Amino acid sequence: MSDDEKIPRSGDKSGAEAELTVVGPPSVVDDRPEPNTPRSARPARELDLEYVPDGGKEAWVVVLGSSLALFASAGMINAYGTFQDYYETTLLPSSSSSSISLIGSLQVFFLYFVGTLTGRVFDAYGTRILIPCGSFLCVFSLMMVSLCQKDQAYQVFLSQGVLFGIGIALLFNPSVAVLGHWFRKRRALAIGLTTGGSASGGVIFPIILEQLIPRVGFGWAVRIVSFILLGCLVVSCLTIRTRLPLTGHISLRTALDFGGFRDPRYTLATIGSFLLFYSFFIPYFYIQIYANFRGVSPHIANYLLAILNAMNVPSRILPGYIADKVGPLNVFVPAATICSVLILALWLPSRNTGAIIAFSALYGLFSGAFVSLLPTYIATITPREIYGARLGSVYMVIAVATLVGTPTGGALLKEIDEEHFKHLIIFCGVMSLAGTAVLAMAGVVGSRHTRRKLRRTWQRERNPLLPSKLSPL
Repeated sequence: MSDDEKIPRSGDKSGAEAELTVVGPPSVVDDRPEPNTPRSARPARELDLEYVPDGGKEAWVVVLGSSLALFASAGMINAYGTFQDYYETTLLPSSSSSSISLIGSLQVFFLYFVGTLTGRVFDAYGTRILIPCGSFLCVFSLMMVSLCQKDQAYQVFLSQGVLFGIGIALLFNPSVAVLGHWFRKRRALAIGLTTGGSASGGVIFPIILEQLIPRVGFGWAVRIVSFILLGCLVVSCLTIRTRLPLTGHISLRTALDFGGFRDPRYTLATIGSFLLFYSFFIPYFYIQIYANFRGVSPHIANYLLAILNAMNVPSRILPGYIADKVGPLNVFVPAATICSVLILALWLPSRNTGAIIAFSALYGLFSGAFVSLLPTYIATITPREIYGARLGSVYMVIAVATLVGTPTGGALLKEIDEEHFKHLIIFCGVMSLAGTAVLAMAGVVGSRHTRRKLRRTWQRERNPLLPSKLSPL
């Protein structure tokens, strides 16, 4: 059996395949037979495990269900900017921008934090528990949001921030992880189509809300969105199913592994990711408010978030394919650099409609690479057998960054005026630049030439009699 016919291990991922662990590290049992075992001598069970459909009606039906699950769950996170604008102006006018942004941050926090644990539940029981529970929580929580009263921030906090955030975490991870049961050679395409569902939700839901709120009011607009989610998630519950054997028991002890921090590349990547994700969602939450402040026509300002998310679709797929050729950091660092430049050189001085639209489109185009390329890079510097736990540790750090990042931005925006927006945008750009610089340092430390040079220096310090030039190790 050739190498590319083997079932890949959980850490053997690249490009769009790394989206398999975007919100948590589902470990995949390594069912590969010994490489020298003749095919005819293997048990029928092993041969069944080797077989992957890579297409067919059943496999593509699972892709459909997973796409709808991500559309209904993560798509609502990408649409939170619309809720932020409505809450600040109408539903929660007495609450600060920082407090309102904390509601959206909580959703992302639970996505990463709880996602590190749902991977282990998926390994044990598949999707038969997680998908129905997550579907119920998402629909029920939005129904509760539709009943929230004016200036009762705790109601929105509990329903949309906590309950909906947990529901998303239960849905997202298994919806993507299950694709590994059905696809091998075409997995990148399957995962690309599925993760595109979340960006598509970020395009469609803001438009729906902007059209419905003036006509039927906020309560019924959210209820209609809830019914849309219900329809999508019913299909997901009926179509998403596993194919490979499940462990039947949960092991949370291996969900995290902090041993990776002894590796400077891993440590630098974690610090850089913390800084990047600290500011990553600030444009998503505040671009519409900024456009309204600049006097952009509501017919355009209300669709900026949709434009940003629409441009996010290709950036979820294409960077993975390029990273397969040139390496993840060689794509990640330039994309992060471009995003930093866009924030400071385009968003900061923007005063007219054209500049604001251009920033929304370009930031959406390049920022999508953050989500897929981080787990790809972690996979390249981590042993396969502990990849899930190492990635889980990184995501725990990112969860903290996403929780406090946008509220920090809201604290800087105490008033909607020129000076406070300037502070917000500069803060966002500086954090992004700092994260990019730390990631670039990880690339320098991880380069073969640098590692060889450090090894030579270390050996000379231990044995001064060694020659200045040593053979590569």
